[in-house]
Amino acid sequence: MKDTENFRIEKDALGTVEVPADRYWGAQTERARRNIKNGWEKMQIELNHAFALQKKAAAQANMELGKLDANLGAAIGNACDDIVAGKLDAEFPLAVWQTGSGTQTNMNLNEVVANRANEILGQPLGTKNPVHPNDHVNMSQSSNDSFPTVMHVALLLLGNELLVPALENFRHAMEAKAKEFAGLVKIGRTHLQDATPMTLGDEFQAYAHQCQQNEQRLDKAYVQLYELPQGGTAVGTGLNAPENFDSVFCEKISALTGLLFKPCPNKFYALAAHDALVNLSGKLNTIAVTSNKIANDIRLMASGPRAGLAEITLPANEPGSSIMPGKVNPTQAEALTQVAAQVMGNHVTVTVGGTQGHLELNVFKPVMVYSLLQSTKLLGDALNSFTENCVKGIQANEKRLKELTDASLMLVTALTPHIGYDKAADIALKAHNEGSTLKEAALALGYVTAADFDTWADPKTMLGNKR
Repeated sequence: MKDTENFRIEKDALGTVEVPADRYWGAQTERARRNIKNGWEKMQIELNHAFALQKKAAAQANMELGKLDANLGAAIGNACDDIVAGKLDAEFPLAVWQTGSGTQTNMNLNEVVANRANEILGQPLGTKNPVHPNDHVNMSQSSNDSFPTVMHVALLLLGNELLVPALENFRHAMEAKAKEFAGLVKIGRTHLQDATPMTLGDEFQAYAHQCQQNEQRLDKAYVQLYELPQGGTAVGTGLNAPENFDSVFCEKISALTGLLFKPCPNKFYALAAHDALVNLSGKLNTIAVTSNKIANDIRLMASGPRAGLAEITLPANEPGSSIMPGKVNPTQAEALTQVAAQVMGNHVTVTVGGTQGHLELNVFKPVMVYSLLQSTKLLGDALNSFTENCVKGIQANEKRLKELTDASLMLVTALTPHIGYDKAADIALKAHNEGSTLKEAALALGYVTAADFDTWADPKTMLGNKR
């Protein structure tokens, strides 16, 4: 027989519900917890913390506009502070895979805030008095405008705190390596085949430029997220929200977060479509592509140590094999490329989610924000780890760089302006077929003198006019 002392009875529009007595959530959260048991993915705590900021800002706006009693508003604000501080993290049990508007998560916040506010005011959990989850915590709001507002807030908070600095640190590390390796000549490669010489610094400067471009792309994508849909309520008309609620709300949330938010000028668009999020996902996808290219290049250049390119040496972070003693693997590169794969998959999810804006509401909000927050977190963490545990410790193998450069057949390219393409090709093919050096083949064919070869085929003179 069930121990009824461990439960309290709460009521909602569908009837009564038994809620665990010690929990701050209420009837609607409990119904969702029981009925929606999809997977183990829960709404990220960053989203719930951002939601608490949204509820506090809404309460402040309602108080300023004369809608909400000051004592109730203060209690709501204090309850929200507890959530942001992480004191109530266990009170958000709902799955990502829920209603497409995020109503269950919105009500989870409303109920937790209301119960904690009532507790602060000396009332037991479940009373809905004097603070009601719908009438007071959700005042002037709908899930349809609150949830997308929180999507923007959570993504900007996490992005500015984690991903933006991670990208900057990644670029700075690449720039430092480009400067360190500026004078080290190596053989370039196209199609994974030998090409003309360059410097190792050139290679790392290209990576730094990719990083800089991604910082600029991300910044432009974030600009669109500073426009908030709050104030549109159910379909964009603003029904039940007081005049100027949107602008006052943005003032309050800006003060709470330190970010400069403003009302979206078209609330119908802001509820029905999430083009700004699809655009952001595209930028995260590009960062993943860049990260994958750089990580793969670095592990290719570090391949070996004796049977690969071995042009650079990576930090030895962990033993690489349970059976081969002394083996060390490029774990940071492999971790980053796996993260890149996940982010690329998330971009597909967000893209599909963006197509689900039917008439006045997009109904894939939870999975879109879950995927974007995961991509932001993964990229930020992985780039920080790759920078600190790999890039900063990369060393050049100068002996190997010279050995491979001197052995390359593509140094013959420098002879082309002097003897023509066909004769230069004859030299390269003869050297390759006979296993001789380019110089030996060139002299045997009688196309150049020894002095001219040494002058024209010097790798240091073949770095071109860099632009």
